[in-house]
Amino acid sequence: MKSTDRFSGLADIYAASRPTYPVEAIEFIVRRCGLSNQSLVADIGCGTGISTRLFADRGIKLIGLEPNDDMRLTAQRAEEQSRASDATGGDAASEDPEKKNPVYIPGTAEDTGLPDAHVDAVLSAQAFHWFDPDKALIEFHRIIKPGGYVVLMWNERNEIDEFSKGYGDLFRQLPETTKVEMKRGIAGNPLLESTLFKDAARTNFGNFQRMDLNGLLGRAFSASYAPKDGAAADALRAGLTALFGKFQRDGFADLQYETSVFIAKR
Repeated sequence: MKSTDRFSGLADIYAASRPTYPVEAIEFIVRRCGLSNQSLVADIGCGTGISTRLFADRGIKLIGLEPNDDMRLTAQRAEEQSRASDATGGDAASEDPEKKNPVYIPGTAEDTGLPDAHVDAVLSAQAFHWFDPDKALIEFHRIIKPGGYVVLMWNERNEIDEFSKGYGDLFRQLPETTKVEMKRGIAGNPLLESTLFKDAARTNFGNFQRMDLNGLLGRAFSASYAPKDGAAADALRAGLTALFGKFQRDGFADLQYETSVFIAKR
């Protein structure tokens, strides 16, 4: 299966169930990259627009590139709904006059279709591990203005408590988990080692996702390597339900993450 097809049919559950990114991480990126309402950022592999909206809400102009039609159309629908809500919101709509409306277009990390030296920064959140890193970094270097930045970001499960570890144990029983999660864990290293960029560094932030049982199941089955049906899906669902029952408090449990941010300058 091509990486661009892995999330077909998962867009709705992905949009509803994936964690967001901590405010501290977003503010760090904005400061470090000098982003403002005059900046243009390309969010490559933007999926359903989770990361895109976080920066657009801070007055930054975003182009979201996503090759998977299901994911991109879900992001577009969310944006259209947001615009419609703003248009009918009366005084509420004027509370955030700096908010920018992202534009979503098809494109890949290796062939964005954007002009040379076009953007102030490239962002890739929870996506760079699906790219060809060498080709993607060459393309990023081409489309970023001199002095601009590359930002790679991931939420990685942090098994510092029994609930988060138990979740990981259930996933490690699946055949693709080790391949995908290990690759994702080191996927930012090519940026740290690239000769196309300078001042590369990684910074980590704490994060968590509070969920009820339905949220936990949605989070699990939004993973591209989770079983879609059959005995394996039933077993995972049963294991997650038992895990939640053991650790939930007042109907909720927290899945812990470490948010990794890699930044380098063109």
